[in-house]
Amino acid sequence: MSKNQPESHNIQAWSLINRKYLGQGVRVKRFRRPKRSQIRNRVLLAILMAKDIKLSRLAEELSVSSRSVSAWVYEGRIPSRTNMDKTCRLLGYPQHVLFNEALLRQSPIVCQPTPSRFMKRTAAGSPRSNVILTGLCMVYDFSVTDVSIWIGVHPGTFRKWLHHNHLPSLALQEKAEHFFRIPRSILFADCEPR
Repeated sequence: MSKNQPESHNIQAWSLINRKYLGQGVRVKRFRRPKRSQIRNRVLLAILMAKDIKLSRLAEELSVSSRSVSAWVYEGRIPSRTNMDKTCRLLGYPQHVLFNEALLRQSPIVCQPTPSRFMKRTAAGSPRSNVILTGLCMVYDFSVTDVSIWIGVHPGTFRKWLHHNHLPSLALQEKAEHFFRIPRSILFADCEPR
Protein backbone atom coordinates (compact mmCIF):
# COMPACT_ATOMS: atom_id res chain seq x y z
CA MET A 1 0.00 0.00 0.00
CA SER A 2 1.40 3.42 -0.94
CA LYS A 3 1.98 6.12 1.65
CA ASN A 4 -0.49 8.50 -0.08
CA GLN A 5 -3.43 6.14 0.49
CA PRO A 6 -4.96 6.19 3.99
CA GLU A 7 -5.03 2.89 5.76
CA SER A 8 -8.35 1.08 5.70
CA HIS A 9 -8.73 0.94 9.47
CA ASN A 10 -8.46 4.75 9.68
CA ILE A 11 -11.32 5.14 7.21
CA GLN A 12 -13.40 2.64 9.18
CA ALA A 13 -12.66 4.49 12.41
CA TRP A 14 -13.77 7.77 10.87
CA SER A 15 -16.93 6.18 9.51
CA LEU A 16 -17.82 4.95 13.02
CA ILE A 17 -17.23 8.41 14.46
CA ASN A 18 -19.35 10.06 11.76
CA ARG A 19 -22.12 7.47 12.06
CA LYS A 20 -22.70 8.69 15.61
CA TYR A 21 -23.88 12.07 14.25
CA LEU A 22 -25.90 10.90 11.23
CA GLY A 23 -29.21 10.27 12.97
CA GLN A 24 -29.29 13.51 14.95
CA GLY A 25 -30.65 15.72 12.19
CA VAL A 26 -30.02 19.37 11.55
CA ARG A 27 -31.58 22.12 13.64
CA VAL A 28 -33.19 24.69 11.36
CA LYS A 29 -34.08 28.12 12.74
CA ARG A 30 -37.76 29.05 12.67
CA PHE A 31 -37.05 32.20 10.63
CA ARG A 32 -34.05 32.80 8.44
CA ARG A 33 -31.95 35.73 9.54
CA PRO A 34 -32.20 38.15 6.63
CA LYS A 35 -29.80 40.96 6.01
CA ARG A 36 -31.34 44.29 6.90
CA SER A 37 -31.28 45.50 3.32
CA GLN A 38 -33.37 42.49 2.25
CA ILE A 39 -36.47 43.33 4.27
CA ARG A 40 -38.86 45.61 2.40
CA ASN A 41 -42.02 45.04 4.49
CA ARG A 42 -40.63 45.23 8.03
CA VAL A 43 -44.06 45.59 9.62
CA LEU A 44 -45.47 42.41 8.05
CA LEU A 45 -42.36 40.43 9.03
CA ALA A 46 -42.48 41.87 12.56
CA ILE A 47 -46.10 40.78 13.02
CA LEU A 48 -45.37 37.30 11.65
CA MET A 49 -42.34 36.87 13.91
CA ALA A 50 -44.13 38.13 17.02
CA LYS A 51 -47.09 35.82 16.35
CA ASP A 52 -44.70 32.96 15.42
CA ILE A 53 -46.24 32.43 11.97
CA LYS A 54 -43.86 31.12 9.34
CA LEU A 55 -44.10 32.50 5.81
CA SER A 56 -44.94 29.02 4.51
CA ARG A 57 -47.79 28.67 7.02
CA LEU A 58 -49.21 32.06 6.05
CA ALA A 59 -49.02 31.05 2.38
CA GLU A 60 -50.80 27.79 3.16
CA GLU A 61 -53.59 29.51 5.08
CA LEU A 62 -54.07 32.06 2.27
CA SER A 63 -53.83 29.39 -0.46
CA VAL A 64 -50.99 31.19 -2.25
CA SER A 65 -47.43 30.12 -2.99
CA SER A 66 -44.76 30.68 -0.36
CA ARG A 67 -42.80 32.52 -3.04
CA SER A 68 -45.59 35.10 -3.23
CA VAL A 69 -45.53 35.68 0.53
CA SER A 70 -41.73 35.95 0.46
CA ALA A 71 -42.05 38.58 -2.27
CA TRP A 72 -44.44 40.58 -0.07
CA VAL A 73 -41.92 40.61 2.78
CA TYR A 74 -38.51 40.69 1.10
CA GLU A 75 -39.29 42.47 -2.18
CA GLY A 76 -42.09 44.77 -0.99
CA ARG A 77 -44.65 43.56 -3.53
CA ILE A 78 -48.28 44.42 -2.95
CA PRO A 79 -50.65 41.42 -3.09
CA SER A 80 -53.86 41.36 -5.10
CA ARG A 81 -56.94 42.88 -3.47
CA THR A 82 -58.30 39.41 -2.59
CA ASN A 83 -55.06 38.23 -0.98
CA MET A 84 -54.62 41.55 0.80
CA ASP A 85 -58.11 41.30 2.31
CA LYS A 86 -57.49 37.69 3.39
CA THR A 87 -54.13 38.66 4.97
CA CYS A 88 -55.65 41.61 6.82
CA ARG A 89 -58.48 39.43 8.19
CA LEU A 90 -56.11 36.65 9.22
CA LEU A 91 -53.58 38.88 10.99
CA GLY A 92 -56.11 41.38 12.35
CA TYR A 93 -54.57 44.58 10.96
CA PRO A 94 -55.85 47.04 8.35
CA GLN A 95 -54.27 47.41 4.92
CA HIS A 96 -52.54 50.74 5.71
CA VAL A 97 -50.60 49.00 8.53
CA LEU A 98 -49.63 45.78 6.74
CA PHE A 99 -49.01 47.13 3.24
CA ASN A 100 -48.15 50.82 3.61
CA GLU A 101 -46.90 51.75 0.13
CA ALA A 102 -44.91 54.81 1.25
CA LEU A 103 -43.10 52.72 3.85
CA LEU A 104 -42.43 49.94 1.34
CA ARG A 105 -40.87 52.38 -1.13
CA GLN A 106 -38.55 53.89 1.49
CA SER A 107 -37.58 50.73 3.38
CA PRO A 108 -35.01 52.55 5.52
CA ILE A 109 -32.37 50.68 7.46
CA VAL A 110 -32.41 51.22 11.21
CA CYS A 111 -28.97 52.33 12.35
CA GLN A 112 -28.18 50.86 15.72
CA PRO A 113 -25.25 52.43 17.60
CA THR A 114 -23.95 49.12 19.01
CA PRO A 115 -24.68 45.38 18.60
CA SER A 116 -27.68 44.07 20.53
CA ARG A 117 -29.43 40.76 21.17
CA PHE A 118 -33.17 40.26 21.63
CA MET A 119 -33.96 38.13 24.67
CA LYS A 120 -36.34 35.33 23.72
CA ARG A 121 -37.65 34.98 27.27
CA THR A 122 -39.15 38.48 27.13
CA ALA A 123 -41.26 37.41 24.19
CA ALA A 124 -42.19 34.04 25.68
CA GLY A 125 -43.38 35.22 29.09
CA SER A 126 -45.30 38.37 28.23
CA PRO A 127 -48.76 39.09 26.87
CA ARG A 128 -47.13 41.00 23.94
CA SER A 129 -49.77 43.66 23.64
CA ASN A 130 -47.82 45.71 21.09
CA VAL A 131 -47.14 43.01 18.49
CA ILE A 132 -45.60 45.37 15.91
CA LEU A 133 -43.08 46.93 18.28
CA THR A 134 -42.15 43.56 19.79
CA GLY A 135 -41.82 42.05 16.33
CA LEU A 136 -39.54 44.88 15.17
CA CYS A 137 -37.24 44.17 18.11
CA MET A 138 -37.24 40.52 17.00
CA VAL A 139 -36.60 41.38 13.33
CA TYR A 140 -33.60 43.52 14.21
CA ASP A 141 -32.53 41.36 17.19
CA PHE A 142 -32.68 44.38 19.54
CA SER A 143 -32.80 44.00 23.30
CA VAL A 144 -35.37 46.04 25.19
CA THR A 145 -32.68 47.72 27.29
CA ASP A 146 -30.60 48.77 24.30
CA VAL A 147 -33.55 50.22 22.38
CA SER A 148 -34.71 52.15 25.43
CA ILE A 149 -31.23 53.66 25.83
CA TRP A 150 -31.01 54.54 22.13
CA ILE A 151 -34.48 56.13 22.15
CA GLY A 152 -33.80 57.91 25.43
CA VAL A 153 -36.43 56.37 27.73
CA HIS A 154 -36.23 54.20 30.82
CA PRO A 155 -36.24 50.41 30.06
CA GLY A 156 -39.33 50.00 32.26
CA THR A 157 -41.14 52.59 30.18
CA PHE A 158 -40.25 50.81 26.96
CA ARG A 159 -41.43 47.49 28.45
CA LYS A 160 -44.80 49.13 29.20
CA TRP A 161 -45.05 50.04 25.52
CA LEU A 162 -44.40 46.40 24.60
CA HIS A 163 -46.25 44.43 27.23
CA HIS A 164 -48.98 46.56 28.81
CA ASN A 165 -50.75 48.13 25.84
CA HIS A 166 -49.50 51.54 27.01
CA LEU A 167 -49.62 54.42 24.53
CA PRO A 168 -46.75 56.82 25.29
CA SER A 169 -46.88 60.60 25.14
CA LEU A 170 -46.64 62.28 21.76
CA ALA A 171 -43.00 63.30 22.37
CA LEU A 172 -42.00 59.70 23.16
CA GLN A 173 -43.97 58.41 20.16
CA GLU A 174 -41.94 60.78 17.98
CA LYS A 175 -38.68 59.45 19.45
CA ALA A 176 -39.70 55.86 18.64
CA GLU A 177 -40.87 56.91 15.17
CA HIS A 178 -37.53 58.62 14.50
CA PHE A 179 -35.54 55.57 15.63
CA PHE A 180 -37.53 52.84 13.83
CA ARG A 181 -38.40 55.12 10.86
CA ILE A 182 -41.97 53.88 10.86
CA PRO A 183 -44.93 56.24 11.39
CA ARG A 184 -46.20 56.25 14.97
CA SER A 185 -49.70 55.42 13.77
CA ILE A 186 -48.30 52.06 12.63
CA LEU A 187 -45.81 51.56 15.49
CA PHE A 188 -48.49 51.99 18.12
CA ALA A 189 -51.45 50.53 16.20
CA ASP A 190 -51.94 47.93 18.97
CA CYS A 191 -52.05 50.49 21.80
CA GLU A 192 -55.12 52.13 23.24
CA PRO A 193 -55.04 55.77 24.40
CA ARG A 194 -55.14 56.25 28.15
